[in-house]
Amino acid sequence: MNRKLICQILNHEMMLATGCTEPAAIALTAAIAREQLDGELEHIKVRASANIIKNAMSAGIPGTNYTGINYAAALGAVCGAVDRQLRVVDDARPEDIERAAHLVENGYVDVRRAFDPDKLYVEVELVNKEHQSRAIIKGAHTNVILVERDHQRVGCELPGQTMETDITPEQISRTLNIRTIYEFVETMDRRQDDLHMIQEAIEVNGHIAQLGAAGDYGLNIGHGIRNNQEAGLMGHDVVMDAVAMTASGVDARMAGANAPVITNSGSGNQGITATVPILSAAKSLGIDEERTFRAVTLSNLMAIHIHADFGPLSGLCGATIAAAAAACGLVYLQGGTLEQIGFAVNNMFGNVSGMLCDGAKADCALKISTCVFAAFQCAAMALRSESVKATDGIVETDPEETIRNFVRLGNEGSSKCDDLIWRCFFRNRRTVMNYKELAEQALDYIVEQRRWCHQNPELSLEEVQTTEHIAAELQKMGYTEIQRFPDHTGLCAMLRGERPKRRAELWLSGRILMPCR
Repeated sequence: MNRKLICQILNHEMMLATGCTEPAAIALTAAIAREQLDGELEHIKVRASANIIKNAMSAGIPGTNYTGINYAAALGAVCGAVDRQLRVVDDARPEDIERAAHLVENGYVDVRRAFDPDKLYVEVELVNKEHQSRAIIKGAHTNVILVERDHQRVGCELPGQTMETDITPEQISRTLNIRTIYEFVETMDRRQDDLHMIQEAIEVNGHIAQLGAAGDYGLNIGHGIRNNQEAGLMGHDVVMDAVAMTASGVDARMAGANAPVITNSGSGNQGITATVPILSAAKSLGIDEERTFRAVTLSNLMAIHIHADFGPLSGLCGATIAAAAAACGLVYLQGGTLEQIGFAVNNMFGNVSGMLCDGAKADCALKISTCVFAAFQCAAMALRSESVKATDGIVETDPEETIRNFVRLGNEGSSKCDDLIWRCFFRNRRTVMNYKELAEQALDYIVEQRRWCHQNPELSLEEVQTTEHIAAELQKMGYTEIQRFPDHTGLCAMLRGERPKRRAELWLSGRILMPCR
């Protein structure tokens, strides 16, 4: 067991952030680009993946009354502090917020979908009459892959980032498993091991839960549970108190409360979910601080372990991962064994693995309250050595295999789910997003494809490269019904509609007419 590396993983995958991490990543990207722009800012162009747009559209921006991608980008460009990373706009002044609102309301911020295969992709370009700058974050919320000044590439490391401190998902997968996590937690020495992020998570995430419980935020899911308890509709017990406290923290965060959280695997909600239920249960059960600290450590490590191959964004709700980790932490908190922790994993993924992610917003607190309740139920089953059987669904005898099945479900099964959620998302918003605007969002991609065709010319009826390129692009979009022909180039793709007996066939050849620009 590499104890030092496990601590490095913890401290890398848990970080301080204010507000939802997707708007924060957009603001950070804009702030990085602003550092490279000479002169006054005149126009902001944002290009983001569907998952980023989904999660940033309705999340509150801390310290403001605004939500949305355009305000996040504008605020980051106006006053973002790059060195604060995901707390990039914490110090925004009223005049900064007013300036950002002016940019948005006067049409100086343009937001479009990026057709990049990575689910976490943010690109921000800033321009004025004489200069240009651009920054791209991809793969993780603070992973800067490009910084550009007047079309010339410049250095792209964030303050404090080095090759030595970078931790890859592959390293995490090789280092962490359920047994290793359990053995580390059992033998860890708080005087020797660097566990400062766990201590910070206990303090910071506990504080936002208290803040949410005392205030009026979002859908007030936490308050609603407490009201039901007072009315006698729900019990005053360990479970419901923990559900209410966790939901309160998420209520506050998603409403844009100006208070930080410690994230887990890029998500503040998951950081709250992996920590607060255990803190609440420990308080209710009178469990000592040392055992509580170890249980919180185990929970957060389990969330990191599951997330390593799952990725930061998906069509499946990440609350299920954090709640599964919390169930493991609850088992450990109450003296459970390694085997029983594995039972908790199987019970949770046999229960809530199909919950969909349709964006970061107020009702995340509702979903998390459901998952936390399930975590207590599944932990209780595990402590009785009861487990969902390997004959049932995606569950395997080995909980590590159950995790792998869940990861496959998220990675391979959610691509079409993401596209469907995207279509539903904008169908509900036709008053603010019409088809012309949707077409404009795809313009850059269309032009990019036109340029590719011009740069890779082929003779008529011999468009082999072009056919392969088009097939690859269609597959990225989730269209897999593609017919090739042995005697000529070109292809036929099937685009299936949502209504029965309706379909469209798209015939493509090497001769493609696209707009010139």
